[in-house]
Amino acid sequence: MAILGALLVTDDAGRPVEVGGARLRALLSRLALDPGRFVGVDALVEDLWGDTPPADRLNALQSLVSRLRRALPGVPIESGPPGYRLALEAAQVDAPEFERLADAGRQALPTDPAAARRLLAEALGLWRGPALADAPGLPWAEDARDRLTERRLAATEDRIDAELALGGHAGVLPELVELTRDHPLRERIRGQHVRALYAAGRQADALAAYEDVRRLLADELGVDPSPALQEIQLRVLRAAPEPQPAAAPRTNVPAQLTSFVGRDADLAAVAAQLDRHRLVTLVGPGGAGKTRLAAETAVRVLERFPDGAWLAELAPVTGGAEVPQAVLAAVGLADTRPREQPGQPAPSQAGAMTRLVDLLAQRCALIVLDNCEHLIEPAATLAAELLARCPRLRIVATSREPLGITGEALAPVAPLGLPPADATPAQALRHPAVTLLADRAAAVRPGFQVDDDTVAPVIEICRRLDGMPLAIELAAARMRSLPVTEVAARLDDRFRLLTGGSRTALPRQQTLRAVVAWSWDLLSPAEAALADRVAVFPGGITPDAAEADRGGGVAGVHGEPQRGQQVVPFGGQPEQPLDLLGPAQVRIGRLGHGQEVVCVRPLDRRHVAGRGQPLDAELAQRLQHPVARLQPRHLLQQRLVGQRREQVGDVGRGHRTAGADGLGRVR
Repeated sequence: MAILGALLVTDDAGRPVEVGGARLRALLSRLALDPGRFVGVDALVEDLWGDTPPADRLNALQSLVSRLRRALPGVPIESGPPGYRLALEAAQVDAPEFERLADAGRQALPTDPAAARRLLAEALGLWRGPALADAPGLPWAEDARDRLTERRLAATEDRIDAELALGGHAGVLPELVELTRDHPLRERIRGQHVRALYAAGRQADALAAYEDVRRLLADELGVDPSPALQEIQLRVLRAAPEPQPAAAPRTNVPAQLTSFVGRDADLAAVAAQLDRHRLVTLVGPGGAGKTRLAAETAVRVLERFPDGAWLAELAPVTGGAEVPQAVLAAVGLADTRPREQPGQPAPSQAGAMTRLVDLLAQRCALIVLDNCEHLIEPAATLAAELLARCPRLRIVATSREPLGITGEALAPVAPLGLPPADATPAQALRHPAVTLLADRAAAVRPGFQVDDDTVAPVIEICRRLDGMPLAIELAAARMRSLPVTEVAARLDDRFRLLTGGSRTALPRQQTLRAVVAWSWDLLSPAEAALADRVAVFPGGITPDAAEADRGGGVAGVHGEPQRGQQVVPFGGQPEQPLDLLGPAQVRIGRLGHGQEVVCVRPLDRRHVAGRGQPLDAELAQRLQHPVARLQPRHLLQQRLVGQRREQVGDVGRGHRTAGADGLGRVR
């Protein structure tokens, strides 16, 4: 629908639709001026009939609306308690779309005149004549027409500024001659005229043009030229070059505050994957360092992308419809129109996607979609559409599971490499997990080194935290007030210990418990039920054992490893126990009484009772895993074995299961 000129309505095929009757056209123009917003009945009556309203105002307006609906059956005109509205997106009506493009062009002008010129030319191209031409003599239309005409002139000035910044002075000189004649007292246009003449090598003409406007301002208004216009004259007198716009920023990836440790090979591998694939997804458990690796990759490959590398942080986004808007914000074109006003819907996902595609269609750029796991389907849809419609675009995504779309290349982000338990200080420091702990510990405890006195607890910390970077950094932060030996000794109660994350980090990255709980909250009901059943095994359970219990229905363990990464963050080999101690502590801490505890009993009872004594040797072997070392004060044992003994007392039926210091008996 177009109102920047004579009223024009087109169908989906682009064919014009006739709207007969002056009052019908005026009504449609009035509603199109504010698409999506309700216009009150009283306001509509006043706007359409002025000082001579009909006797039955309400019925007259209803009749007019009914006629308009019959004339345009495909145009949604909705009624409500406030009045009536045209239920179209702002992008479907030329006037609000013009204002959006003009605002975006003005925003880009200081740093990216080429983008500003394109946006402003597109905005001005929507005009076909005087605005609201089908509502002559109506006060509301005159006010709106004056406002839109002023916006059109301001957009023209912005476009000319962009042309001058790009060296297009020769092309705009004829236009400026006409504009100065139509607007002789508009100082910005007069200043542009002086600048264009000077850039064309006509210094004398430029000074004469300035003198002309100076004299006109004095004669007509009794004022001197503005400081900006006087500055232009001084540059001409001094033969100074035209000031150049500031270089446009090519990335919004924040500068990092800490060193990047232990991921050089991963960094090179991801950069190489981007040469071969247009979508690379970094997958791994929470706390593995996916976001940092993606950010470092974006900085490393920035020179390959002339139009920049842009980080879109999806962690704060709560709804799928907000994902395109978050990406727009990342590239500096967030929708700044007022939202959530009474009767006005929020900008739609479709409208934001249209803007994104328009912006990126011909650009060679990199987009980083960070933390996609809680919005996996909207993120996958956005990535697929952008890649299909923007041939020079590449995307790096981070998630705890793949996006699952055609053309996706996966880059698993594993825990950092661990040293053997008996490594010397020199040997330990050759492993990334120890290097990271040493670096972060030295930052909070000056003088800290990995030496003969500290190497054993340092290795123990790294191994018991399975080389997970976030957990290691949380442990290092504790060394601000505790010696390394004490930190290692307290890891049995790691969820209480590892709580000292950065105050500026997301809440789910400030504590180890929050990191694990975030993954559990992402599980489907079926996956959560399985996790409840498996969580009662403090030493872990093999995938084969879990599948045997479920009859092959544990797709999250083998069939769909992307979901398994949420439940089994450190699993690898098929026969390796699933490391569930941390998640189990979180989950058992949430178990209530009765039904929720009963639901975890069948797996434990059948698995333990069905296999009998040979299970002891298997569990004893699992207990060698560092994560499976349990002490009597563990939340897991206290909650499950101690406090729930009566409820799960027959789980083992006299068989053994993992206990405090090896194998214990559940009575």
